[in-house]
Amino acid sequence: MSNESRRVYTGRVVTLDVATVELPNGRTAELEIVGHPGGAAVVAVNAAGNVCLLRQYRHVAGGWVWEIPAGKLDGKSPDATARNELREEAGCTATRWESLGRVLSSPGVFAEVVHLYLAQDLTVVGAAPEADEVFESSWVPLREGARRALAGEIEDGKSVIALLRAAARLGVNT
Repeated sequence: MSNESRRVYTGRVVTLDVATVELPNGRTAELEIVGHPGGAAVVAVNAAGNVCLLRQYRHVAGGWVWEIPAGKLDGKSPDATARNELREEAGCTATRWESLGRVLSSPGVFAEVVHLYLAQDLTVVGAAPEADEVFESSWVPLREGARRALAGEIEDGKSVIALLRAAARLGVNT
């Protein structure tokens, strides 16, 4: 329960609030809360059982990071965002969609919720990345993607969780 909150910062993507809250144990704490519009991420699996992985440049992470196609909601629904990101980053559309649930990126500080999807029955339409996106896409067997997630070769949290959930849903042994 929040007793008091003040906005400290408003940026293009995030906000920062300092909130004084009463905790379930009756104590009061001052929390810094990073607001974020949320996102959607897609495990795109083609007819051959391969998944789209992006090797994307992320300045904050110090270089290149392996991820699945994803993006922030920007006022759109999670479903619409997932469809747009699949088209922009993987260069595909899909006729079969399934929710893989959602993840909280860092619930002690961030208000971000990322919605995860499995997309199948893909049609290639050509990628159209945004101007500030720098990535290379590759298609690897879903089993290989899940193995990389378990081995720590993929460090992006949403991608690790989504790949493992998709592998479990499709009965792919890791």
